[in-house]
Amino acid sequence: MIGAGLLPLVIAGCGTRESESASVTGDQDLLQDYGFADADGPEIIDRLEALAVAERPQDLIASVTATSLQLEDDAGREAELPLPEDQFYLSVAPFVETTHECGFHSLTTCRGELRNREVAVNVVDSSSGKILEEGTRTTHDNGFLGLWLPRGIAGELTCTLDELTGSAPISTQAEDDLTCLTNLQLA
Repeated sequence: MIGAGLLPLVIAGCGTRESESASVTGDQDLLQDYGFADADGPEIIDRLEALAVAERPQDLIASVTATSLQLEDDAGREAELPLPEDQFYLSVAPFVETTHECGFHSLTTCRGELRNREVAVNVVDSSSGKILEEGTRTTHDNGFLGLWLPRGIAGELTCTLDELTGSAPISTQAEDDLTCLTNLQLA
């Protein structure tokens, strides 16, 4: 995880690519060196999450908070990219036997038990009963599946693998809500 020493976010004016790039704080060369110069926070998250574990940069820590993507390499260079104000990234590692504690997802170091497995996913908004996400998703090579959810909701996430099912409450309401869900046991 990246320490609290990261530079504060610069507020973006509009939702255009140009203003999102302008709101990146920290070392622009870090983004360039890892091939992310023209990518925004969500694009980098999706690209790193989709990589096979063996292809993920070993010298880069990429952590997702409720409001930003924070990058730091072995040389101590840091960059922070804002996430959309209306979306929240939740990375979920459903498990049967083995898990780890986590609060803010690390795209380069977190590993889940169920790699490359098809899992049925259902997310329901607790206040409205509206289904926010429903369908089959395949966990990435790191054992996680990523969900881009609306901000400002409390809900229930259910995952099913074969005959095994588990549920967990989720929240996208606060700036300190967790982005890494590793306590959803399938039984």
